[in-house]
Amino acid sequence: MILLTGGNGRLGKELQQLLGVVAPPSQALDITKAANVQAVFEQHKPTLLVHAAAYTNVSGAESEKKKCWQVNVEGTRNLVSVAMQHDVSFIHISTDYVFYGDKGTYKEEDPLGPVRNYYALTKLVAEELVRLVPKHLVIRTSFRPREWPYPSAFDDIYTSQDYVDIIAPEITLAIKHLNDIPYETLHIATERKSVYELAKRRKPDVQRGSKTSTLVSLPDDISLDVSRWQELKTTFERRKEERGKRKEESL
Repeated sequence: MILLTGGNGRLGKELQQLLGVVAPPSQALDITKAANVQAVFEQHKPTLLVHAAAYTNVSGAESEKKKCWQVNVEGTRNLVSVAMQHDVSFIHISTDYVFYGDKGTYKEEDPLGPVRNYYALTKLVAEELVRLVPKHLVIRTSFRPREWPYPSAFDDIYTSQDYVDIIAPEITLAIKHLNDIPYETLHIATERKSVYELAKRRKPDVQRGSKTSTLVSLPDDISLDVSRWQELKTTFERRKEERGKRKEESL
């Protein structure tokens, strides 16, 4: 059984439509309370935890540091502790912001940090907590809602993020093939482009904006190298074709 945190979130809602999961609402699964996490694990007895819950307001984190830390760090720590007690596999949804964001096309094994902002700090710490779990996979990704929600978009930040309905099926595929993934870290995203270029795909009249208008420090190029994921998908497809041929031959 798969237990999903963050079921009410942008990614969580998409994953629920694509996967058979148990996704308690935040009132039932408050990851910041260790006793609550323990009770949910004992009730549902999951074999796999997909941790998608997070405080993701990058600007807001600068003024709500306590809340951001409670969710992203203390919440993850509670899940890690209980997952280890119950021998549960752990998939953690992380972010491209764990990198500094000055050169782009980051590979999974590239050095992390230094952090640009408080949100990035909490997600970097959360990753290191998850690595305590013997059976874990850290998925670094980035996504936007199905429709671009703002009148403008930054043309001076480069990224590999995409819309959530494009990213969610990719993450679903990774979850289904977890036992076939020989890595502990995986970048799941799409090609490098500016945030403005991404926004124009679904909001043609979006205006150009600049990160200089914000009060929080943001990266220049946070794009991810996704070649490892592309190779894995090719392997999955080849194995599927081979199984299909064997099935035909046996008929």
